[in-house]
Amino acid sequence: MNYALVTGGSRGLGAAICKKLAACGLGIIVNYRSNEEAAKAVADEIVAAGGCAELLPFDVSSEESVDSALERWEDNHPDDRITVLVNNAGVRDDNLLIFMQSEQWHKVVDTTLDGFFHVTRRVLKGMLTKRFGRIINITSLSGLKGLPGQANYSAAKAALIGATKALAQEVAARKVTVNAVAPGFIRSDMTKDLDEESLKKLVPLGRFGEADEVASLVAFLASDESSYITGETISINGGLY
Repeated sequence: MNYALVTGGSRGLGAAICKKLAACGLGIIVNYRSNEEAAKAVADEIVAAGGCAELLPFDVSSEESVDSALERWEDNHPDDRITVLVNNAGVRDDNLLIFMQSEQWHKVVDTTLDGFFHVTRRVLKGMLTKRFGRIINITSLSGLKGLPGQANYSAAKAALIGATKALAQEVAARKVTVNAVAPGFIRSDMTKDLDEESLKKLVPLGRFGEADEVASLVAFLASDESSYITGETISINGGLY
């Protein structure tokens, strides 16, 4: 069976992406770091709808945690393979740079950037061997334009865009595509502390996006229909640049 691994899949965008990819016929590996209850709820919903889902806890920022978890999964699934990887795990810890603590910087950068490196390097081996794969990196409007108070988050997401472009060129000959999705203001756990009423006035479409809208774009990039798209960063932001 072909599986999709979604990091940070227990809530918000990750949960929506898990459910959408399951509806496309993929088995789903719901990764989470600590919120097992939320991850299990996502997997249970997928299974109840007739899909296939399982949990795989690991900390994306820890090389040892990633390698041991994925080795365990591979040992338990000798006839299955991960054909889709969605690097979604990320955190925000906003502050003006002058006041930012080292731990705030490293927590955000390590989760997004080290997480991409650790997970992608491990999963990529199977994709290259089988000469097929879809890697989709969830970046952000913050990584494209920069947002004040988010130097750490903007830096991590901008770096992820650069890595997307580089990796896409490295693996294209093996029919592995690598793309990024850059959401703007999407209604989710990540944005629940923002002033939606004020911020939506900045968006030409006049509203925050929905997680399902982002998930639909990810599902397209994971499909055979997107086979000639690679190295791209696709914005989904209601026209806000």
